[in-house]
Order: sequence, then C-alpha cells, then structure tokens
Amino acid sequence: MPVMPDHWIREQAVSNGMIDPFVETQKRDGVISYGLSSYGYDARVADDFKIFTNVDSAVVDPKNFSSDSFVDRKGPVCIIPPNSFALAHTVEYFRIPRDVLVICLGKSTYARCGIIVNVTPLEPEWEGQVTIEISNTTPLPAKIYANEGICQFLFLKGSAPPETSYADKAGKYMRQRGVSLPRL
Repeated sequence: MPVMPDHWIREQAVSNGMIDPFVETQKRDGVISYGLSSYGYDARVADDFKIFTNVDSAVVDPKNFSSDSFVDRKGPVCIIPPNSFALAHTVEYFRIPRDVLVICLGKSTYARCGIIVNVTPLEPEWEGQVTIEISNTTPLPAKIYANEGICQFLFLKGSAPPETSYADKAGKYMRQRGVSLPRL
C-alpha cells in the first residue's frame, strides 16, 4: 500500500476534485503550515468550534450524545481549556477515490505544545468536510488558529479497490459539512 506523492495528490485534486479548495503549495510564512507537501496534504481548521464543558454536568455518551456537552465558538482563534477537548472541521471538502485510504495525523507544531489531533481514517469513497477531534493535554489553556494548518492527510493507495466502499454502505458521516456529532 504505497503512500502517494505530491504530483498524484495534485492530479487527483485538480482533475477529480479530491480536495476542494486545494492549495497547491505549502503556505508557511507566519502561519501554521497548510497545503500540499511531499507525501501528504496539510488541511486547515475552519472557524467553527465545539468545546466540551462540564457546566451542565452532562455525561458524554456516544450512543446518546447531548449538545449539553459543549459550547459553540466561532472566530479566528479557539481557546481550549486545560485538559479539555474540542471538535472542529476542515476548511477543505474531500472526495476519496475508491482505491484509496486516507490517514489523518496531527501537526508537529501543535503536538509540541501538547495539542493532539486524533488519528482517524477517511475510507474509500467517503466525502465531506472532516470533523477534527482536538485534545489539549496540558494544564494550561491552548490556542487553535482558524484557517491555518491543523493536521496532515496521507493517501494510501490499495493494491485493488475494495469490495465494499464507504459509499456502498451508505456510511452515516457521508457528505458531512461542518462539525458532525457522534451518530449511531
């Protein structure tokens, strides 16, 4: 399962709309980097955030998720409280080819600050904006910068297309826009 290079990612993004909007070169000056890299694509985090809170003493239950578990914030910066967690989404909309699996990795700039992005796969033929899970593992408040890099996606090409893709199973997170909450 090879990791696909920049020229393949560019071709898929430009010809097949795999990443939209697509930034062809890596942007770095004064920002946390985003755009095309040698073997991946650094995606940006949008300016919509859901920050988990215990104000209403809600219990986080993936089978019965309550919006009382978080507060909404919109803006150029999100402050995640110490030892807390937030949800956000990518600026980019992804359309994954049938023979490709995509892995999300956190950016080292944030990781060195104790801010961790959960590793998640984008399955073959999934499409949508990616909901990003961000943990602040430090005892201090942490800043997340909207419209700057948050994670890198690696594109792994399978030796053959799968028998069943995410689209074939009508996956519950298909074509999501914005932050998608847990669903059963």
